[in-house]
Amino acid sequence: MKKHYISLTPLVPWRNIELPLNWPKLFGGEGPLEVEIGFGNGEFLIRLAQENPEKNFVGIEIEWGSVRRTLRRIAQANIENVRLILADTRIAFDRLFLPRSLDRVYSLFPMPWPKEKHAKNRVFSHSFLRLLNNRLKPGGKAEVVTDHEPYYTWILEQVPETGLKVDKRLIPPRFSTKYEKKWSEKGQDTFYQLHLIKQEHIKILSREDISLKTQRVDHFDPERFNPVGEHGNIVVEFKEFLYDPKQQKGMVRVIVVEDKFPQYFWIDIASGDGQWYIHVARNGGVLPTRGVQRALDLVREAAAS
Repeated sequence: MKKHYISLTPLVPWRNIELPLNWPKLFGGEGPLEVEIGFGNGEFLIRLAQENPEKNFVGIEIEWGSVRRTLRRIAQANIENVRLILADTRIAFDRLFLPRSLDRVYSLFPMPWPKEKHAKNRVFSHSFLRLLNNRLKPGGKAEVVTDHEPYYTWILEQVPETGLKVDKRLIPPRFSTKYEKKWSEKGQDTFYQLHLIKQEHIKILSREDISLKTQRVDHFDPERFNPVGEHGNIVVEFKEFLYDPKQQKGMVRVIVVEDKFPQYFWIDIASGDGQWYIHVARNGGVLPTRGVQRALDLVREAAAS
């Protein structure tokens, strides 16, 4: 039986808050800001927070199971200087942090994605290292440890022209995390450590959110409504359609994927003032991106046909 989280308080509802996030406000005070990418079961993150109560720590994970287990451990440890983000790391660094705001970043045993066809999923690409540089303070450092030599070599190949200096070495087991224990039990007694130290600042243009445009049509026939998705640089898929004839309101469920970032939400089609209005359902926690606007446009095209 799965153990439940005790409190959701450390989990930041970032989709419903003005971005980038005001971290001092979220922590209730100033302090050095450090981030762990892929905190797994939270052992290392919680230990850091216990040993450094004057610092603020953010953990980023994409798996709810890891977040759930770590929320429970945070409550059991009775610590208040940890916040968790459930999101893709690349989106989190792009949207949630200001330039020159991070003191230190950790990533212990990230997924190496060893197959070539999956290499696009690796986090520490050249473009991400430039973004990492932008978010680090002058002299800030990122520590990456991996058991996988090809991945270690691949990261080194990404470093040129990122403004980062590399300090590399072999180290023995020292972190007592789930995956370190796993590989140690299989006989691996050395791991690959990279310190990526900021030497010069890389400027990156911020991607601004757009203002979503509510669409309108004069007539709407739910019997003929059949929106068609797209699969290009932006993926739009329509999953189901619900209609209430009494309230004269329809809802279509949508999946949008852009820059590997998925969003799941509903679009409302509602009658009012002699027209039908098409907009994202309220309280959906949607980031206003080009993909979301494209979904609205496609719904309008289908509704007007």
